[in-house]
Amino acid sequence: MSKKLKEKSEKLDNIVANARNNKDEREKGYRERALKQYPWICGRCSREFTRENVHELTVHHRDHNHDNNPLDGSNWELLCLFCHDNEHSRYVDNDGRKHKPAGNTPDSNSSFKAFAGLADMLKSETDQDK
Repeated sequence: MSKKLKEKSEKLDNIVANARNNKDEREKGYRERALKQYPWICGRCSREFTRENVHELTVHHRDHNHDNNPLDGSNWELLCLFCHDNEHSRYVDNDGRKHKPAGNTPDSNSSFKAFAGLADMLKSETDQDK
């Protein structure tokens, strides 16, 4: 391996190691605060945790921004590993759908109109009643 390539590789390794350390430090700070502020109960399935299994309780960022850690904890909720995984799966699954139009818009792929002609039917019924 050339000297230049080795230097670049070491530099990249240092950058990755620093990023991981920063992430670990950031997580340690908000995790400790969240565990002090909130009861050790999963916010979804209501499973209760003790000192023996609290490592299975995670801090979920409601807005999915791990850098948004307000002191009051308003962006956090405690979730068990399973519910946290489910929450992120739902977020990823719906990520591409959030900007698509819904309902009877011109961009909609569906041409079915459930109440087409209803006004005419109601009008003819009221005309017959008179």
